[in-house]
Amino acid sequence: MYRNKKVAAIIGAGGSGRRMAAPVPKQFLKIHGRTILEMSVDRFARMTAVDEIIVVVPSGYGDHCRELLGDGVSIVEGGQERQDSIYAAVRLLSQKGLAADDIVLIHDGVRPFVTADIIENVIAAAAESGAAIAAVPTRDTIRHLDEGTLDRSRLYNVQTPQGFRCSMITEAFQQAYADGFYGTDDASLVERLGVRVEIVQGSEENIKITTRADLRSEMRVGTGFDVHRLVQGRKLVLGGVEIPYELGLLGHSDADVLIHALMDAMLGAAALGDIGKLFPDNDPDYEGISSIILLEKVRSSLDDAGYTLANADITVICQKPKLADFIDRIRDNLADALAVSRDVISVKATTTEKLGFTGRGEGIAAEAVCMIKETK
Repeated sequence: MYRNKKVAAIIGAGGSGRRMAAPVPKQFLKIHGRTILEMSVDRFARMTAVDEIIVVVPSGYGDHCRELLGDGVSIVEGGQERQDSIYAAVRLLSQKGLAADDIVLIHDGVRPFVTADIIENVIAAAAESGAAIAAVPTRDTIRHLDEGTLDRSRLYNVQTPQGFRCSMITEAFQQAYADGFYGTDDASLVERLGVRVEIVQGSEENIKITTRADLRSEMRVGTGFDVHRLVQGRKLVLGGVEIPYELGLLGHSDADVLIHALMDAMLGAAALGDIGKLFPDNDPDYEGISSIILLEKVRSSLDDAGYTLANADITVICQKPKLADFIDRIRDNLADALAVSRDVISVKATTTEKLGFTGRGEGIAAEAVCMIKETK
């Protein structure tokens, strides 16, 4: 068991991420509002079994990462190659009080989706056998240039974390440098000592973010509902279209109940509040204003927050007037205001079979469901 052993986690984030072709190293790109590096480090910071975290960062990024990650981790600036960067952290282990039998985990700083179970299992296996790696069976057929098609049942895709006894990984790095050897991962250095590395079941979700295709866009769902009273002396405007009718909707703006429901759905999905917060009904600037203009402002707010509309489904609830002839124009208006294709905007109308206030013709209600996607 490893319960009486100290565990240190080295998070390797010293690369430049050239294949990502981003303005900053890929570990500083954001997913779900947090940098990839923050997410990766947080996975280990939450583990009670992990006593020490050392993060290796690109040269010149030390101060930035200290501010980003806080006081709970040690920051080391890396070297030219990945192996040089990890060795810079390995050399600190004795200063951190690690004994020969304590456990060292080495993890890629751009694998932010590793699970607690994988970390725990690698620690346990490394404590038992001395060396362990997370890996998953390969699902592709692999062909060797000289040997032809290889037996897929014996092939694994190697992941991190990789775990080792402290004395073992230290010796492995020292021997590699003595021999002028550079490996593709830390386990390859340990294997050169004649050590068998145990395989721990990894996960297909535990991906290493290497190219833009690996970045996951966050999707969020929001709902909105609104209702306005029908009165004499007002125009009836729905989806920016003036509908011929003897009554109109009462409100501070043009009372476009359809757009109001959609805006609340979008704002809710992005956790930006609601239309009452953005457009107070006691603000004279919004008196009589077209809700299409407000919808454009909501789109701008979502843009600033890093989201765009993926699709929307809106239902208008009224006994009359009939809206079928106006649906296409409404969809066009919404699509133009949101700078999206009309194909992602659904607008429907229904009645309540003369039940309730909408069935009695006293008002019109609308509900909307939307999905927004992250753009940053």
